[in-house]
Amino acid sequence: MRRREFLLLINGAATIWSMTARAQQRTMPVVGFLDPTSLDKYAPFVAAFRNGLSEVGFVEDRDVTIEYRWAEGKYDRLPMMAADLVKRQVAVIVATGITAARAAKAATETIPIVFNTGGDPVKFGLVGSLNRPERNVTGVASLGKVLVAKQFELLHEIVPNADAVAFLVNQNNAVATLDTSDARAAAAALKKKLIVVKAATRDEIETAFRSIIEQGGGAVVVQTDPFFLGRRDQIVALAAQTRIPAIYYLSDYPAAGGLMSYGSSLADALRLVGNYTGRLLKGATPADLPVQQSVKVELVINLKTAKSLGLTVPASLLAAADEVIE
Repeated sequence: MRRREFLLLINGAATIWSMTARAQQRTMPVVGFLDPTSLDKYAPFVAAFRNGLSEVGFVEDRDVTIEYRWAEGKYDRLPMMAADLVKRQVAVIVATGITAARAAKAATETIPIVFNTGGDPVKFGLVGSLNRPERNVTGVASLGKVLVAKQFELLHEIVPNADAVAFLVNQNNAVATLDTSDARAAAAALKKKLIVVKAATRDEIETAFRSIIEQGGGAVVVQTDPFFLGRRDQIVALAAQTRIPAIYYLSDYPAAGGLMSYGSSLADALRLVGNYTGRLLKGATPADLPVQQSVKVELVINLKTAKSLGLTVPASLLAAADEVIE
C-alpha cells in the first residue's frame, strides 16, 4: 500500500471514530442532581450516589452524564435550578431534601424525580402513597419523627440536668414547622423546657447560640438541614466556644469535633437513590418503585469532646455507639 493511500485510510478511520464517539456522547442519558448545599460538604454522599448507580450498570462519564446544581445554602435558588434542569431535558432529576424535591415537582410533571427526604413525603405532597407513588415521583425517606425523639433522649442521657434544651431550626426548610412540633413533643416527654432558635444565615447562627445562652439552654438539638451541614464547622465551633452540648444528625459533625450524632445514614440513603435512578434510566417508572424507608441509623460519639465539656458518657451509651471518636 502506498504511503498516501495509507494516510487516507488512517484519517478516514479517525474521522469515523470521532463521529461515533460524538454520537455516543449525544445519546448518553443526563441526570440532574439538585442539592441545597455545596459540593465540598456533600462529596461523600455524591460518591455514595454514584455507587448506587454503578450497582445497576451506570458509571458517570461512561454510561451517564450528571449535571449538578448546588444552591450553596440559598433555598430560594432551588426553583430556578429545577426549572433549568427541566429546560435541559434531563432524563431523571435527583432532589435531596424536601425543599429541593418540592421545587423539582413544581417544575415538571413528566420527568422522573427521585428524592431523599428527612420528612414524610406523603404529608408534604410529594407522593400519594409510599407503596405506589403516583405520577413521576419516588425516592427514599428517613425515620423523621422517631429520630428527633431519640436525639432528645440520647442528649438527656449525657446531660440529664439540663432543664432547658434548645432546638436549632432553619425556618426556610420546608419541614421546619413539622420538626419543631416533633421537638416540642420530645422535650415535653422528658419534662424539659424547649427553646426554639431559628437561623437561615451565618450571622443568624451566631445570634442563635447567643440566644441559647441568654435563655438558659443547657443543650441543643440541631435540626436535620442541608444548610446547617454547609455551616458544620461554624456550628461545631460555636457549640465548643459556648460549651453547649449538642447532638446532630450526621456523623460528619462529631468527625469535625461535635459531641455526638444520631440519624439515618445519608450515605446509605444516597446509595439507594442512585440505585433507583439507574433503574429509571433502564425503563422503570416511579410507580414501579415504592418509596423506600432508610432504616440504617448511626450513633457516633466524640469522647474527646465530651471530656473537654466535662461530661461523662454512660457506659451503656458507649456500648451502643456505632463509632466512638477518642
